[in-house]
Amino acid sequence: MAFWLMKSEPDAFSIDDLIAAGQAPWDGVRNYQARNFMRGMQPGDTFFFYHSSCQPPGIAGIGEIVSQAYPDRTALDPESPYHDPKASAEKLPWVAVDVVATSRFPKLLMLSEIRQLAGLEDLPLLHKGNRLSVMPVSAEQWSILTTAI
Repeated sequence: MAFWLMKSEPDAFSIDDLIAAGQAPWDGVRNYQARNFMRGMQPGDTFFFYHSSCQPPGIAGIGEIVSQAYPDRTALDPESPYHDPKASAEKLPWVAVDVVATSRFPKLLMLSEIRQLAGLEDLPLLHKGNRLSVMPVSAEQWSILTTAI
């Protein structure tokens, strides 16, 4: 089992939206490195659901990957905010995975709090300039973060 951190803007799709949906596709990722991480995801992997581009940003809960990666067809839909005019049915570079929420935290584990935790120096979230929406989390980092909740 692998661990991940996946970011979403809560005004677009929040942990509460995922809870209400029950199961939903995690789609719209348009970064090749993040896409490659998603290709490696397996059912049973767990992830931190991170609320980004909001005040304050932070981890809102935990979810589980429930499918392997599959083609993200939102890239083909001109009405979708995730439309990719370079994509075609024959050449669809983007992927999605299905996810479920497993827990919502009683309060957000804020980025400012995460920065204060020892042992997270290598967490990609804390690296300057890292804007990836999907990133791996080591077992040790997972343990540190879940203990802080």
